[in-house]
Amino acid sequence: MAHLLGQLVVGLIVGVCAKLLVPGRDPGGIIVTALIGVAGAFVGSFIGRAFKKQADYSAGWLMSIIGAIVLLVLYRMVAA
Repeated sequence: MAHLLGQLVVGLIVGVCAKLLVPGRDPGGIIVTALIGVAGAFVGSFIGRAFKKQADYSAGWLMSIIGAIVLLVLYRMVAA
């Protein structure tokens, strides 16, 4: 449970970082961007587990930001 809460907090910060790294207008705003950051943290963990083959692997900051940027770009393509 603490792991999920940690990813939630990290995801909110990561969403803000992704917003700063990918300039432009978002169709949703800061709340949607933060939620995309949370999802990016989970996506980053999933990608990391695919390469590390460890069940308890959690994404680091870099993988979380990359996951959030990918989701943010996809969201902009779909919503715009």
